[in-house]
Amino acid sequence: MRAAHRVVVLALDGVYPFELGIPSRVFGAADGRYEVLTCTVDGRSVQTHSDFSVDVAHGPEVLATAGTVVIPPFDPARIARELPERVSAALALIPSGARTVSICTGAFVLASAGLLDGRPATTHWAVADTFRQWFPEVALDPGVLFVDDGDILTSAGAASGVDVCMHIVRRDHGSELANHVARQCVVPPWRDGGQAQYIEQPVPPATGHGTAATRQWALERLDEPLTLGDLAGHARMSLRTFARRFNDEVGMSPGRWLIQQRVNRACRLLETTDLPVDEVARCVGFGTGASLRQHLHAAIGVSPIAYRRTFRADHRSTDAGETQGAA
Repeated sequence: MRAAHRVVVLALDGVYPFELGIPSRVFGAADGRYEVLTCTVDGRSVQTHSDFSVDVAHGPEVLATAGTVVIPPFDPARIARELPERVSAALALIPSGARTVSICTGAFVLASAGLLDGRPATTHWAVADTFRQWFPEVALDPGVLFVDDGDILTSAGAASGVDVCMHIVRRDHGSELANHVARQCVVPPWRDGGQAQYIEQPVPPATGHGTAATRQWALERLDEPLTLGDLAGHARMSLRTFARRFNDEVGMSPGRWLIQQRVNRACRLLETTDLPVDEVARCVGFGTGASLRQHLHAAIGVSPIAYRRTFRADHRSTDAGETQGAA
């Protein structure tokens, strides 16, 4: 078995305890595929955002051994445009080939270090205006849960740290291990990074007529040509009311949500079965392989065959015709 991939978590003064523990909890449930170490810029304890401090076993030297570095969020009151010298010195130890991940306000550290210049990124919506003013060269999208830009990933607040870590497990090892980790941690195995953050807005009036039951009904019928009318009819709402309430609850339109669920289901089938692409497309309601290729490429930038080859190293296509026009 390959050596475990080392993840080093850098705890800064004012760190949020919940997010500090996310990498250890998620990656630690991945059956030994990762080794998680926590450090500070000087090896000493740090004061958290709560009423206690945390001691760590490592100083900044372990950053030089990291395959992935995670920077959890810290008290927004401690955000500064210029990095303290000790933080800059610690970041300089990170190997050039390491993957770097931020959660919430941790993006300010990466931006201050110049690591996000010219790149897409996200952070918590509540500090987005400050981020844009300080770092206009970063392509900030404060409306999403996380952004995967290859060797640098940024995420929004709190639970989105779980999402980006789960995404990394899935990207590194496929959906089977990610699903196992999700069950161990009792979290959703996948929330698309493009899903909207829960930005502060008036809460819709509570009623007994939400859309959750209809969403579950739709998930059981993804192979069928579902329309907005079908969904609204099941929920016993008018089209306009259903669309508005759905968007309030989910953060996106019913149509976009359906496409997202179909893409997610297609990805799982590509990873876990040898079904031909056309059959996968029919199973998830896209109808044809061409339609699946279009939607998959729009969602994650690859073709079904390329996706399957990435996550199924042992894959041998059962349909010689799949490769034609699949790029």
